This record gives sequence, structure tokens and C-alpha cells, in this order.
Amino acid sequence: MNIKETIRGAAVLLVIAALIVIVYRCETGKVHRDLAKRIAELSPRGGPPETFEGLRAAIAAYENQIELNVKEGAQTGVYWKILATRLADRSMHRDALAALEKAIAYNAEDPVLFYLTGLSAAVVAKSSLDFPGGSGAPGAERDKYFALAESAYLRAINLDPTYPRPRYGLGILYIFELDRPADAIPHLTRYLELMSSDFDAMFALARAYYMTGDNSSAIELYDRILSRTKDQNRKAEAQNNKEIIMEQLYG
Repeated sequence: MNIKETIRGAAVLLVIAALIVIVYRCETGKVHRDLAKRIAELSPRGGPPETFEGLRAAIAAYENQIELNVKEGAQTGVYWKILATRLADRSMHRDALAALEKAIAYNAEDPVLFYLTGLSAAVVAKSSLDFPGGSGAPGAERDKYFALAESAYLRAINLDPTYPRPRYGLGILYIFELDRPADAIPHLTRYLELMSSDFDAMFALARAYYMTGDNSSAIELYDRILSRTKDQNRKAEAQNNKEIIMEQLYG
């Protein structure tokens, strides 16, 4: 092969390479334009603070790193969620709360994370003690964690109104810890619409009715338990509670 043929072959290869680059740039350019358009549409003023071309160039330069960060973030969030669940299963609820805080930072719209936060916060609140020499007002730490539990349950319900567990957790919190039985009633009522065979929830709701003076509704719930359960211990408890209310009503 002489020098002219070599030069001609090299020129052909350069042309082919240039065509490949042009095609690739057209495809990736379209992706970048679409992404830039999406970002622009999300802006409340109809466009980002940077110029459109500047934004497109930035996306092109950092797109691979952005995608990598998104994937790593999602995986990290799952890791913290799994870790929090395992810690809670081992009754390490303070450590679980720290892990849940990390998980929520990666996924702030997962109702399960907020339900688990409410569950662990309630346990921590009940185990908070005012040791001698401690700082802060008596019960301050307990109240802080009960407030966290309530807000976490409410957030979970807000994210998914059909998710039953936070409604039950919130109902129990209101009845047994915060002495707010009236606030428990709508949540436990809704919970039983979703989980109609949960006898523990029926007992809790009957207690809330009794605490608020709605004895007839409490008796109706105990009758429902008596007609549905085959558990003799539950039957005996429901019958005993019903008789106590009847005695108070009629002497």
C-alpha cells in the first residue's frame, strides 16, 4: 500500500468517526433538551435561573454522575430502612430512630418509614426516665418522643390514608399514653373499616367510647366481639367489660 492509499483510508475512517459522533450527539442532545425542558417547566416562573443552553450543557456534563448519584441514593435509602427495621425488631428503638431519620432523608414520601418512626418513638417515650442529675424539665424527653410519634403517625396517614397500621398505632397512643380518647375514635373507626376482624382494635375502640362517656357504642362493640370471636378469653373479657358498663348504667 502506497502513501496516497494510506492517507485516503485514514480520511475515510475519520469521516466515518465524525458521522458516528454526530449521530451520538444528536441522540444525547435530544435527551438533554428533553430533560432541560422538564426542569424549565417545573420552575414557578417558567424557566430556570440559568440560560437554557447553559442548563443543557450542565446536564450533558454531569448527567452520568447525576444518574449514579440517584441510583446510589435509592440503594442507600433502602439500606437504612432495612437497618432500622432490624434494629426495631431487636428493641433497639433509639438506634432505629437514627436509622429512620437517615432513610427519610432519602425517601420522604414512604408512609412505612413514618409508621416505623411512630412505633419506635412511642416505645422510646415510654422508656424515658428522669434520672437524678439529668438536665431539662421532668418528662421533657418523654413528651418530645410522644410528640414525634404522633406527628410521624399523622404523616404516614397523610401519605396513604388507606394504610391501616398508623391509624391503629395513633389510636393506641391517644388512648393509653396521651389521654385523648376522643381523638382516637375516628382513627380506630377507620382502621376497623379496613381491618374488620381485628379484635384488639375493637377492644381499644370500645375503651375509647367508654372513656368519652359513649357507653351505648362501647356495649355495641362488646356485643360484636362476643358474636364473632371464638377465643374464650376474649369472650370473657368482653362480657366482663359489658357487665361493668351495664352495672354503672342500670345499677
